[in-house]
Amino acid sequence: MSENKAPGTEATPLRRQPVQQRSAKRVEQMLDAGAALIDEIGYEALTTTLIAKRAGVAVGSLYQFFPDKRAVVQALTQRNLDRFMAAVGERLSGVSHSHWWDVVDSILDIYLDMHRNVPGFSKVHFGDVVDRQLLDESRDNNRVIADALTELLSNYLDVPQERLWFAITIANEAADSLLKLAFHRDPNGDAEVVEETKYLIKTYLASRLGE
Repeated sequence: MSENKAPGTEATPLRRQPVQQRSAKRVEQMLDAGAALIDEIGYEALTTTLIAKRAGVAVGSLYQFFPDKRAVVQALTQRNLDRFMAAVGERLSGVSHSHWWDVVDSILDIYLDMHRNVPGFSKVHFGDVVDRQLLDESRDNNRVIADALTELLSNYLDVPQERLWFAITIANEAADSLLKLAFHRDPNGDAEVVEETKYLIKTYLASRLGE
């Protein structure tokens, strides 16, 4: 498994993979352009023409890698998930196995930071606005995230895999709904709702997995 790839996810399908560094940089420019435009005009108004223009490339160049705007946002969402999981993994690696609990707050904080600071993330999150199975056609987006978190946390917990996965799935679904409420009430995330979300998730996980 590549160290840059979030566990539990599949590679985002491109028409062709960028081989040369110049091509890879161009693809990143397209993703950055798509993210900025999503912030400005939303997914529905997004077009491949607008993405190409913002990225400073010809539309034909964009189509070499992406068949449509959905594929661009799919790749952008996968990139965001990879970055999220990498950040969580880095936090986990910085604590002893007996103190994995200290990272629970951090997982939510990483998500909150991305929502506030990563272009396009507040509109698309991990893909449900576009398609509930944007990240993987065989699993919904929250399942992809739960699977990836389970794979990471299984290295720190002596808990049966299925039990760990179920607890994380419930916690993930609850946190997803509550954080949507937090950002509906306040563009930066209602602080009171965020704190209650952390308390609820930690209390639930402690009851199922221990502290």
